[in-house]
Amino acid sequence: MKKIGVVTSGGDAPGINAAIRAIVRVASSVNLEVLGFHRGWEGLLDNDCKPLTPRSVGGILQLGGTILHTTRSDEFRKKKGVKKAAKTLNDNHVDGLIVIGGDGSFRGALELSKETAAHIVGVPATIDNDVYGTDETIGFDTAVNTAVSEIDKIRDTAISHERTFIVEVMGRKRGFIA
Repeated sequence: MKKIGVVTSGGDAPGINAAIRAIVRVASSVNLEVLGFHRGWEGLLDNDCKPLTPRSVGGILQLGGTILHTTRSDEFRKKKGVKKAAKTLNDNHVDGLIVIGGDGSFRGALELSKETAAHIVGVPATIDNDVYGTDETIGFDTAVNTAVSEIDKIRDTAISHERTFIVEVMGRKRGFIA
C-alpha cells in the first residue's frame, strides 16, 4: 500500500478534523501518501482531490466541520456513479480509502467496495450515534454536551418566567441525544 484517500461524507460532526489529522499523521509516519477528496462522494465523482500532508492538517483541531467539506450525492447513489468513483480511485492509484461518516456513508462505501480493489475502512462520525457496532461515534459526545449546556441555560429562563419550554434536539430517527 502506497497511497490512501480520505473522504468525509454526509453530515458533519465535531471531531472529523481531528480524525483527518490523525489519519494523515499516522499515514505519513509509515510513508503513505494521502489524498483528501473534497465534498464527500462528489470529490470522487469529479476527481476533486488534494494531497494531505502533516503541514496541511496543522492547526485544524479547533475547527468545526470538515476541511474537506461534505455533501450528499444523488449521482453516487446510482450504480453508474459508484463505478465512476471506483474509476477515480483506480486512476489515482489509491490502494485504500477511509470514509468518515455515518450509516449512509457506510452504505455508499459498501457499494463502492464491490466495484474497486481498494481497501475501504469506515470511521464512524455522526451526532446521531446510529452506526451499528460502535458505542459512541465521533461527534456524539460533543452534541450531547452542547445540548445539555443550552438546556441548562434555557431552564433558568423558564423558571424565571414560570413557563414551560419545549426543546427539540437533532438526531434524525434516533433519540440518543435526547
